[in-house]
Amino acid sequence: MLSSMNEKTGVLLALLSSMLGGGAAVATRFLIGSVDPLTLAAVRFGGGALCLAPLALLLRPKWPSRADLPAVAGLGFLFYGVFIAFYNLALSYTTVARGTLALSTLPLLTMVAGALLGVKALSARKTAGVLLATGGVALALTASLGNAPEGAWRGDLIMAGATLCMALYNVYARPFIARSSALGFLTVGMMAGGGALILFTLVSGRAQTLLAFDTLQIWTGLYLAIGGGALGFFLWVVALRYASPTRVANTITVNPMIGMAAGTLWLGEPLTAALIAGLVAVCLGVWLATTEWRNTSPN
Repeated sequence: MLSSMNEKTGVLLALLSSMLGGGAAVATRFLIGSVDPLTLAAVRFGGGALCLAPLALLLRPKWPSRADLPAVAGLGFLFYGVFIAFYNLALSYTTVARGTLALSTLPLLTMVAGALLGVKALSARKTAGVLLATGGVALALTASLGNAPEGAWRGDLIMAGATLCMALYNVYARPFIARSSALGFLTVGMMAGGGALILFTLVSGRAQTLLAFDTLQIWTGLYLAIGGGALGFFLWVVALRYASPTRVANTITVNPMIGMAAGTLWLGEPLTAALIAGLVAVCLGVWLATTEWRNTSPN
């Protein structure tokens, strides 16, 4: 009973995180025209790290052990440094709808990564779900290229690389979170990735562009740092503590739902039937891959 409650808690927290992530995709696309992808990455996760650091010092969570620190910092750099750089670069080429649709294959890439790393083998049913969702996304993105910005295919491919980074993070993170705490693990990781981005932005002189932000851009940047950065990924890491990486990753399908609606309403981006069909294919593929047939025959 307690295990089931923990699993449901984890999924709920991941759902909230994915909703914040959908908003962050729209905020990123809104700002990407006035600031380069790496500087914007520093705003989101460098700013997120600056939000987390005083909170962690105040609450004194259990930190990763000395033996775990290199791996936790490495995972942080992979996700809060490399992933977000790819993610922002992708959204500089493609729309929120297309980018978040590509990102929604995360549950399937998480399963594939887990299988390749020997964590859990893929069954025939899971393989069918992966193929259905991936094929649906590929067809949807290809069919809607005529309504997409020029070079959108580059952003779609870059987002696939970003999604792989997130899948590897999901697979490897859980044992380190269990041995420390969600806040301690997240703070070390985000300080590693976000700190590297802040340092690069300062050394390269890119931070000067932030001084030209108007009021709306400042508020959007604060949302990225607090909602899309610190809070959103605190919820994600806590979710990974309670639920399996695949179940947590499943909630990412909420991301394109919010992204498609908000991108159309606020940014005027095109929403095509092909993209909606692609999202349906992802949802069906995720359902197929993460459920099993129940044996209803009598004993």
